[in-house]
Amino acid sequence: MKSLALPMDVFLAEFGDKVKANVSLARFTSARIGGPADYLITANSSDKLAEIMKLIWDHGLSCFTLGGGSNVLISDKGVRGITVLNRAKAVRFEGGSQPRVWVESGIVFSNLANRCAARGFSGLEWAATVPGTVGGAVYGNAGAFESDMAGNLIWAEILTEAGRERWPVEKMEYDYRTSVLKRQGSRALVLSAELSLKNATKEEVSVKIGQFSERRKSTQPPGASMGSMFKNPPGDFAGRLIEAAGLKGTRIGNAEISLVHGNFFVNHGRAKAGDIRALIELAQRTVQGKFGITLELEIELVGEW
Repeated sequence: MKSLALPMDVFLAEFGDKVKANVSLARFTSARIGGPADYLITANSSDKLAEIMKLIWDHGLSCFTLGGGSNVLISDKGVRGITVLNRAKAVRFEGGSQPRVWVESGIVFSNLANRCAARGFSGLEWAATVPGTVGGAVYGNAGAFESDMAGNLIWAEILTEAGRERWPVEKMEYDYRTSVLKRQGSRALVLSAELSLKNATKEEVSVKIGQFSERRKSTQPPGASMGSMFKNPPGDFAGRLIEAAGLKGTRIGNAEISLVHGNFFVNHGRAKAGDIRALIELAQRTVQGKFGITLELEIELVGEW
């Protein structure tokens, strides 16, 4: 692996005591799992996020960007190089006949949905139970209740090595739980996004959010998890396949395939990433053997495995 010594000195000189060393990432993830980051720095605005990332890219440093910490499984060995914690959360609403909202990528998506409801704007009710940040939702085309980011995004501000660019939704090339950014894995980062809304009343939006929340509570387990573990294969559901394979309730260490929903793996306290990884491999192997179907991860494996 490329030495970080000289470039890291430049980074530390630029950001000084804002950079923390050897920080456990578990508390920054929804599953409460993850080893240490060599270095951690927090970005509190999209401008600061762009500044940090440009310096990292310019000096060839190893980097991982962490938002809400859902949909990721960070290894027990942790993440080498620099972890950038995205806490850019500015929000601007625009009313009128075609309301919209501009948001920085570090805001928690469910928080944004509830803020829209408080102002009487509809369109994001589906996101009120979606874990993670807007940036992650734009990157992975997050969705729920037959809606997804592709249906709301107007444009996203993307940081590339060429600079800051405004991408219309068409350029994201969205498909089920993926985008051109996720497929290509190139150096690009979501800084902010503008989303379409609709005019409504606070009461109408709140009722709909309540209905979605009740549906989610009745079908998905409480506790620490990463969200849906696998993508649904065409014409079927990953949770159904895992249940049909007899795996619900299977436990390795303190990690369990939920008894409530087979596509959720729950941390019952101090579970290791290795335990979750072992359950992932067991589910993939068993479903493949019984049904000939390959379960594709919806989460991303991060760090040194």
